[in-house]
Amino acid sequence: MSENKIIKISVRNLVEYVLRSGDIDNRRTSAAEKMAMQEGSRIHRKIQRRMGTDYRPEVSLKHTVDQDQFQILIEGRADGIIEKPDSVTIDEIKGMYMDLSYLDEPFQVHLAQAMCYGYFYCFDHKLPGAVIQMTYCNLETEEIRRFQVDKTFEELETWFQGLIHEYVKWARYLYIHEIRRDESIGELSFPFPYRSGQKELVVSVYRSILRKRNLFIQAPTGIGKTLSTIYPAIRAMGEGLGDKLFYLTAKTITRSVAEEAFELLREQGLYLNTVTITAKDKLCFLETPECNPDACPYAKGHFDRVGDAVYDILHQESGITREIVLAYAKKHQVCPFEFCLDISSWTDSIICDYNYVFDPNVKLKRYFSEGVSGEYLFLVDEAHNLVPRGREMYSAILYKEDFLLEKKIIKTMDPKLVRLLDRCNKELLEMKRECESFRILEDIRFFVTGILSLFGEMEKFMEVHQDFKDRDLVLDFYFALRDFINIYERLDENYRIYTELLNDGRFMLRLFCVNPSKNLKECLNKGNGTVFFSATLLPVSYYKELLSGDQEEYAVYAHSPFDPGKRLLMVAGDVSSRYTRRNKREYQKVVDYLTAIVSEKKGNYMVFLPSYHFLKEVEEVLWETSLENLGFTFLSQASSMNEEEREEFLQEFSKDRELSFVALCVMGGVFSEGIDLRADQLIGAVIVGTGLPMVCTEQEILKGYFDEKEQNGFDYAYQYPGMNKVMQAAGRVIRTVEDEGIIALLDERFLRPDYQALFPREWDGYYEVRLKNVGNVVKEFWCQRERKGENEYEEDIETSPK
Repeated sequence: MSENKIIKISVRNLVEYVLRSGDIDNRRTSAAEKMAMQEGSRIHRKIQRRMGTDYRPEVSLKHTVDQDQFQILIEGRADGIIEKPDSVTIDEIKGMYMDLSYLDEPFQVHLAQAMCYGYFYCFDHKLPGAVIQMTYCNLETEEIRRFQVDKTFEELETWFQGLIHEYVKWARYLYIHEIRRDESIGELSFPFPYRSGQKELVVSVYRSILRKRNLFIQAPTGIGKTLSTIYPAIRAMGEGLGDKLFYLTAKTITRSVAEEAFELLREQGLYLNTVTITAKDKLCFLETPECNPDACPYAKGHFDRVGDAVYDILHQESGITREIVLAYAKKHQVCPFEFCLDISSWTDSIICDYNYVFDPNVKLKRYFSEGVSGEYLFLVDEAHNLVPRGREMYSAILYKEDFLLEKKIIKTMDPKLVRLLDRCNKELLEMKRECESFRILEDIRFFVTGILSLFGEMEKFMEVHQDFKDRDLVLDFYFALRDFINIYERLDENYRIYTELLNDGRFMLRLFCVNPSKNLKECLNKGNGTVFFSATLLPVSYYKELLSGDQEEYAVYAHSPFDPGKRLLMVAGDVSSRYTRRNKREYQKVVDYLTAIVSEKKGNYMVFLPSYHFLKEVEEVLWETSLENLGFTFLSQASSMNEEEREEFLQEFSKDRELSFVALCVMGGVFSEGIDLRADQLIGAVIVGTGLPMVCTEQEILKGYFDEKEQNGFDYAYQYPGMNKVMQAAGRVIRTVEDEGIIALLDERFLRPDYQALFPREWDGYYEVRLKNVGNVVKEFWCQRERKGENEYEEDIETSPK
């Protein structure tokens, strides 16, 4: 191990971490946070262009501090440096919506950033001192307010030495920790014998990271994708190819699978720590999160105690889960959520939801704000979910009715704000009159001008009025405006702007991100490589287009290690879920198929239906049939189930019964992916329909967008997402080498070439069935399985020690 190991930190992270103190208080509108969000925005460039030839914009600076065994490298980018013959000015620009007349002095952390740059520049150029300048600009009015302070080199050096002194113990922790971590990685082996195709998967992940390329992995459910991606990523970290691993998920259950994989490797000798970031409402000690010192004792003085709390947990724990965070937060009396975010700065790996990396409002700014990058590695689990989630994160909506509600709440408090609300409402009314159902708009610049004025006035209003009735509603509206403005800044050819009259009577204006790849890449480009993996990344060209925008990305198709003889795949050619065929006769046929399949072997089955309405129709036919004729009991998924109700539903699969059990579920719902029912907990999945999304405004806009790009809009908007849901539902059956079961696809469209082209490779062999013969096909499958089982049992007896 080199004696000159370098510990890197950004200027911003250094000053924010060392200089924080006091309370968490969300009653203010967090002007400082919004300014950070605007770094690198148009206002920076506009100010920089006005400053003349002496002004050098975006100057990268760094400084190295030598310690006994390692070096600390602090890096950042000054917004501007003004060089004159007799002086140098370091300029730090912050855009904000707050009225600048409320600002008496610069924010401490902003001034500290500028002073760091001043010290670095003076040190490098052997200057006696510099002018430190803070430039604040109102984003609405473009009014500018500047603060200046002259600092000698000695003053800057003394101040910086004090700052870095507070950080040295943390840098020393990282130095020692990373030496131990890398030594343990060097001795780490894959914890199991490789399954068929698994070693090739591991090698592919490592090679893609080595080459700093992205990789798309289509791999069957149960192959061990989690371990097969985490292990090579960790090996790459040990060889200096990355310094922080992000394991990104869409669902809570996949987070726990990742935690188990890391723990398994720690049992093999790995010295590496992880933290799981959980949503604020699931970490908060209060019933409803109220992040201010009056409502929450953990918010009061949080920043005075959190450093010791982080230091404590890092020296005691390796796999830092939600429960562990809560225990240490209670011990040190700190906010669990903010505590969790701070822990992440010091761990080797972060397990979290997609939004902490991609969502412009939620993403971890310490890693992903403008000008910040790192040696990050990204593992994106269930990557098919990132397409709809990406569209959602980079879209924004305003409702006309909300403007009227806000006007009603504040009508006696701020006449100017009422007038601005009224102006925006009138413009929305004009749009509403021109909209019969939905309407695509080319330009809303005039409306956005009004929104900017409204937002600027609301900033002042929220600062002045700290407590009033329905303040929460006004604050939600304030954030909706902020989101809309921020997304408007992103508009390009990947967006569509449209208005729509909704069924509930509301009128909506939406900035819709049709293709999220450009926005997603903005975050992913801050790292060294990304691995997208899922059991359903077909066709891979679709996911390359929408997740990276680059058809030249690497892709791997992992072969299934499971015995195909343990699975029966059937396609029914005499039943359909088409809208034109949805009638009592067709619902009865679905029930007849179900009865024929279930009657051949007692066990648990899941039926995936196209919608709640379809489910209710099938359920009605089931209720009309006697239990004796059915031969099974059934339970239906409810339209909105909380976590406890979902757990109760899944517990039904663990009960002993005299009859078979059938769960009626909605395709694409909470039970069609992410659940793990192994062995005899589930022996069959009956999938009704091709999973096509309902025809609606959003899907039709998607279709139109891809038609314009000559990419077959129907496939992109309907067929590919539909088949994704089908494959996810089918993946519930075969999870391990011990599993065996039936997959029945009930829709004649599955026999068409365009659908069969989307079948995964392991679906090569299937039986085309009709209602009259499906029972015999199922019976023969189970008889074969029974004979096979008896033969294997006899072979075991013959080969066992005498």
